[in-house]
Amino acid sequence: MTDDAYDVPDGAPAYECRYCGRPFAREEWLALHRGLDHPERLDDEEVTAFRAAHEAEESELGSFRLRALGALVVIYFCLLMIYALV
Repeated sequence: MTDDAYDVPDGAPAYECRYCGRPFAREEWLALHRGLDHPERLDDEEVTAFRAAHEAEESELGSFRLRALGALVVIYFCLLMIYALV
């Protein structure tokens, strides 16, 4: 792939995949990319970084899902009360 395929601003920190050259803004995203797109090439340190990043991402996703569900329940009951009063 060519470097111009990705729009990385000048001076922005970028972590580049050594296997395909794709840049990432965070080291955790690079670890996730390597684990998902290049699993057969990873060494032990990269596998550990992928597992830690995957665990953190799953935890954040679980928290987001609970907050989104809570927001939907609140909105539903608010609309239900408005409908009942009108």
